[in-house]
Amino acid sequence: MLKRMRSDIQAVFDNDPAARGWFEVIFTYSGLHAIWNHRMAHFFYRHHWFTIARIISQASRFFTGIEIHPGARIGNRLFIDHGMGVVIGETCEIGDDVVIYQGVTLGGSGKEKGKRHPTIGNNVVIGSGAKILGSFKIEDQCNIGANSVVLKEVPFGSTVVGIPGRVVRQGGKRLDRLSHQMPDPVVDAMGLLQREIEQLQVEMKSLKEQLEAEKLPKE
Repeated sequence: MLKRMRSDIQAVFDNDPAARGWFEVIFTYSGLHAIWNHRMAHFFYRHHWFTIARIISQASRFFTGIEIHPGARIGNRLFIDHGMGVVIGETCEIGDDVVIYQGVTLGGSGKEKGKRHPTIGNNVVIGSGAKILGSFKIEDQCNIGANSVVLKEVPFGSTVVGIPGRVVRQGGKRLDRLSHQMPDPVVDAMGLLQREIEQLQVEMKSLKEQLEAEKLPKE
């Protein structure tokens, strides 16, 4: 337990340049408090003391502004920066060395039973305000952009942005926007608008030439 607590504290120093010392981190970082409270709540949850587990999680939510369901499974060295408004659902699973910023929701997309929350791989960064909704996996080494809404699985080493979230970079390489394997609805819509504008310009030019021809004096 002490070894795991030390690794949680070290995760703060590894990810937050504003962290000055152990005393400050232990007593002032709400994300760290929420994680430690969750570990206690999860212990009672696994032993079917559900009411006690929920009381601990709700008390933690009141003091930290971070809501983690006691059933969620969290790996090592999770870092929650600032943390206000973070929500982590019951069947969510989070790997090691994950960074979560404020306002993130790891939630479900409906009222289905069983596994209904996302699985987050290792070394994933989730930007502030991002929403990951549904039972699918975010593979290792992914970056989820701020305020993105992710509704489907994300491949290894990808960067996701937008609403709905779309992969714009994978394996360190920018994706071809014309790829049929990974269609981009925003780019498709912009392309359609561009073609319509070009067609309107051609029609306006033709109409203008016709009007000018009608105004010419007859010989």
